[in-house]
Amino acid sequence: MRKIKLNTPIERDELKQLEAGDMVFVSGEIFTARDAVHHLIVCEGEIPIDLNDRIIYYAGPAPAPPGHPIGSIGPTTSSRMDVYTEEILKVGVAVTIGKGPRSDDVKPIYAKYGALHLSALGGVGALLATKVKSAEVVAFSHLGPEAVYRLVVEDFPAIVSIPAK
Repeated sequence: MRKIKLNTPIERDELKQLEAGDMVFVSGEIFTARDAVHHLIVCEGEIPIDLNDRIIYYAGPAPAPPGHPIGSIGPTTSSRMDVYTEEILKVGVAVTIGKGPRSDDVKPIYAKYGALHLSALGGVGALLATKVKSAEVVAFSHLGPEAVYRLVVEDFPAIVSIPAK
């Protein structure tokens, strides 16, 4: 297993070098988005932030405890976003992060758009929260924990599960 540092903003050529099974440590800016946000973007055409060459983390954080930027922030099941994946990648998203398997129909879509999917470990949301240096709601605040959060992360761990090639 290779250990790779991946910094934002994303360089698409760098993504093509990553292989399934590579351990990735993401540093920089990522955005959270779950089912409700995907629906608003794909079905309602609401795109409140620039998603070009961005990372979307399928997560809805718990409230921040005192002295911390965010509460537990474990990944959401990726397959719940399968129906939206092509449209999300079409608007420019470069990387998605979630947990669990993806459907066979979704896998070739990542190669089509030169994007990749990372798997984060479920059940360790409190540990993943320690990798978040700052967090702010940037869109759809009415959705509460399903709002879009802009996270600044350092060495956020994930594994390449669907490569960009």
